[in-house]
Amino acid sequence: MKPIKAIAIVTSLVLASGFASLAKEQNDGRPQVPRVQIPTSTANPQPEFEPALPGYTFAFPRDHGMHDTFKTEWWYFTGHLETDAGRYGFELTFFRVGVSRPSSPPDTVWDLRNLALAHFAITDINGRKFRYYEKLNRFSPFTAGARAESLNVFNEGWSVTTTADGAIRIRAAAAADAIDFTVTSQKPPAIHGENGVSIKAEGKGYASHYYSLTRMVGSGTVIAGGKRQPCTVLAWMDHEFGSSSLRESQAGWDWFSVQLDNRTELMLYQIRRRNGQPDTTSSGSFVLVDGTVIPIRQTEFRVTPLGRWRSAESGAVYPMGWEITVAPLNLKLRLREDLQDQELLTRNSTGVTYWEGSVDASGSFGGTPVRGAGYVELTGYDKPFVAP
Repeated sequence: MKPIKAIAIVTSLVLASGFASLAKEQNDGRPQVPRVQIPTSTANPQPEFEPALPGYTFAFPRDHGMHDTFKTEWWYFTGHLETDAGRYGFELTFFRVGVSRPSSPPDTVWDLRNLALAHFAITDINGRKFRYYEKLNRFSPFTAGARAESLNVFNEGWSVTTTADGAIRIRAAAAADAIDFTVTSQKPPAIHGENGVSIKAEGKGYASHYYSLTRMVGSGTVIAGGKRQPCTVLAWMDHEFGSSSLRESQAGWDWFSVQLDNRTELMLYQIRRRNGQPDTTSSGSFVLVDGTVIPIRQTEFRVTPLGRWRSAESGAVYPMGWEITVAPLNLKLRLREDLQDQELLTRNSTGVTYWEGSVDASGSFGGTPVRGAGYVELTGYDKPFVAP
């Protein structure tokens, strides 16, 4: 659920002509990328790219791969790492943004058809530290890319690849932080929305094709602050592709993923209108133990903030702590942030500031107590988003 960040980089990178590789790592003392002002427009969706329309039929492993007839696409991984010394949260996200729709074979491998962004973040829960890193590149065999038909995506040394036995290997390293582990999905892909589309706003094409792998488990290593440790992994993957952004009346969204200890999972996104009210296109999914997906409509759930946190860096005021109820499922949850400061300020490159953080969950499902872990993403709190 990240079209804002993906689309926002298009104009800035096109203006930076002649680059082959551009990377920025926060909090490690390296030079910052100069901020590029991005002109705005209300044109949407881009006519040269395919819109996300009802009737799309998913097929796997094909749809794990790249879909470059759509303008924006992202492979998003979050999760929770357990070590003998403590707990960690992680985020690793790869974005593809189309510059031109492929209609003929490229003249060279350096043809500017797609741009790439990647974010990597570590939340050291016991150490109360949060660090994040970012990469910007153009697609080429040497800098960044993604395959069609299978899950294989990379941006420089950060990568997610499918192994010979069908597992997924996830790797990233920056400064004194790194992850390297292999996970396998415990459930089939959960398709969100209805009739093949996840609606984001009223109007033709204001949607995406969106699915998740909601329960991936495995093991590997984490390096946090220079300390290497073996870890077990509980991870979540989102893969989304489409060609539209938010509408002018919409300011941003709150997105939630929760993995409960009864082996069920919840995904919700609440798109906020500029008047502060949730958009009617907000929705979600509940995934049962056997992988069955139950769609959740905006009228069936409620998200109530329990507190606030003001960022000293951006000045944005975010909700912090949430009560979620899904009445038809008799599901009641409280989410508590593992660390308040899990904000990413990417204004020097993408112009987007957002909060993306690890949370703890507790509550009840059908009257039975449950616990779990999750991730929350909050956008549009420093300023309403305006599509480029």
